Amino acid sequence: MHRYRFLLTRQWVILTLFSLALIPTMIRLGFWQQDRYEERTARNQLVSDALNAKPVAVETLTSPGHTVTRSERYHSVTATGTFDTSREVVVRRRVNADDEVGFHVLTPFVLTDGKVLLVNRGWIPANGAQTAFPKIPAPPAGRTTVTGRLKPDETTSASGIKDVKGLPDRQVMLISSEQQARRLGAEVLGGYVEQTAPEPKGDTPQQISSPGKEDAPLNYAYMIQWWLFAAGVPVGWVVLVRRENRERETAAAPEETAAPAEPAGV
Repeated sequence: MHRYRFLLTRQWVILTLFSLALIPTMIRLGFWQQDRYEERTARNQLVSDALNAKPVAVETLTSPGHTVTRSERYHSVTATGTFDTSREVVVRRRVNADDEVGFHVLTPFVLTDGKVLLVNRGWIPANGAQTAFPKIPAPPAGRTTVTGRLKPDETTSASGIKDVKGLPDRQVMLISSEQQARRLGAEVLGGYVEQTAPEPKGDTPQQISSPGKEDAPLNYAYMIQWWLFAAGVPVGWVVLVRRENRERETAAAPEETAAPAEPAGV
């Protein structure tokens, strides 16, 4: 085994320890990607179930002060009442499917029992300075039935959007039923609804598209990839050891020199 004594050199000790450390690290990364895959798969299934569920009356899922749960999110709901456009607000710095910056239109929807449901009617362009209240297409007048996806109140921690103060009149950064209840002086149902029906005339405001599926298969591929890397580390180490040994043996072998030729007899 003396030919492998080079493994005790500083260079090879460091390389071996580094390889040994890589294996459990890559295995753990594979398990982390497995957790992400299972989490995303579960979320996709939850969203799919909610979107495909039969619409229910909004007050069967939420009430004033209620926090919309994960299982209630995206559930299709219906409500009957009237839009109060005189007290609607716009939500700043929102983008549409083409990443154009504009507003979301948030309109109080007064139910038949007097409670208020916040309805996100969709996206409109900013069209210049965002200091003035934009011109917004009117919703259907009179008693109306709307359908939409139930969403929880927005928070800075969940959305990453800072709740800036001192905004122009009737503009907000986040959709919060608690904040709107204080502003309106009314009982506001927890969360809000992304309207899906009736569709607006002239396609404006642009209704918000359904939530897309998270790419869970990508996490599954990363999981397999990390575990293959972990299995490849010892194989690569063996290959490097053999190559080093072969190069050392070649360098240590005596060079054979050809004997000089005898001069030809005369």
